[in-house]
Amino acid sequence: MAEGENDPITLFKNFYSTILLIFSLVSIHGLIFTHQTGFSDEYSSVGAFFLLWAAIIWLAMIEGGQASHVGLKPVDQELYKDSHPVSYKIAEHCNWGDNLDRYLLGRQFGVIFVVFCVNLSGAPIADAELWGYPDWVVTIFFVTGFAMILFTCMVGQLNTQVNASVCMVDFINNYFSLFTYWGCIFVEFTGFVHFSYAIAMLVGIMAGKPVESKEEPKSGLNLIFFWLRVLFSFAILAFSLTVTLAALFEGKTTMWEAVPNWLAVILFFTLMSVVGMLEGMQIAFFYVAKLTEDERGSNYWAKSTCDILYNQRNGLNLPGFMIGRQLCVVTCFFVVARVTTQSIDEGESNVLDLPDTIQNILNFGFQGALITTILGSITWQLVAAVFPVAFLSNPVTYILLRICLFLEGTGICNGAWVMAGIFKRTVWIPEG
Repeated sequence: MAEGENDPITLFKNFYSTILLIFSLVSIHGLIFTHQTGFSDEYSSVGAFFLLWAAIIWLAMIEGGQASHVGLKPVDQELYKDSHPVSYKIAEHCNWGDNLDRYLLGRQFGVIFVVFCVNLSGAPIADAELWGYPDWVVTIFFVTGFAMILFTCMVGQLNTQVNASVCMVDFINNYFSLFTYWGCIFVEFTGFVHFSYAIAMLVGIMAGKPVESKEEPKSGLNLIFFWLRVLFSFAILAFSLTVTLAALFEGKTTMWEAVPNWLAVILFFTLMSVVGMLEGMQIAFFYVAKLTEDERGSNYWAKSTCDILYNQRNGLNLPGFMIGRQLCVVTCFFVVARVTTQSIDEGESNVLDLPDTIQNILNFGFQGALITTILGSITWQLVAAVFPVAFLSNPVTYILLRICLFLEGTGICNGAWVMAGIFKRTVWIPEG
């Protein structure tokens, strides 16, 4: 449970965070059923409702599943073969060869894709109003997307991560988890994000640490099929970047009207960089935790960052960072979704004069999920894994760490602990 779970300050944080979560939850559904979200406005309120909950439940399983699959990797799967047959079935495949890496790659794209679905179904349209809310409430919760951020973080991510981290075998011992695992494996198999492998190879060559596989080297048709998917992924990525930048310069996205086109482009690349830093930081922090003080070097920023993470607050700043980081990343995801989702007003031409069929697909904004996965998440994780100390040796890492710890300290996401407790006692996860 949370630090000092029974002290008055923590109880207050749990209370106010839960109230904010309930308010956000009610307001989001109010917007959906008054046709004031993207999907409900264009299509159907009922469809938006089911899309929202299908996406958020799947997101919860993906996030919890990651903690379980990674945590169970070093555990002998034969120990739970009879007691947890579904968990064993997943582990039998996941622990073979490079399948865990394949799962994590597919999972990364799955998470961002699902968050974009959540944004599409539940995020308010421009000038949305609800039940006479004061302007300041509308601005804080609707215009900034704060309601969606709280809902997604606490319901779709943090609460299942909390439970899965301590109940790994139990959490994935169900067929929904099995379906989710194979879904992530299938996403990787399609090749949409295979360009990430080429980036990994390039980073490994630059660092003098070639990528090592636990499987036999690819040859023949397998090798051809692999590189065809890499080329396919690169082509899709290049197309996505082209149409996104064109839409931004032409002012044909769902970006706030007050933001100039040139500033929207800068904001897009800035947010991608922030997401990348935050994704890389978690990798670097876990790598550096295993190093001695001498191995961490003498750089001021690296030493200051390590001191905060490992020497203060009885070591709780590392999990505290993970909570604050989750809030920051989801915030960036929602803004990136707004920046990259295209919107063509009546009478306007399509972006780059593309056919209507392609434009209708681009209007969903899923090209942003692909860009964010490859350039905003995976690439930075790969660099941080190879150069963890160097990643810590810059002031941006230190500043982002402070921001994440501040956000965690406010208790704004403490409702996730309450959700986790309810979930643990009412579903299939046992005590202990």
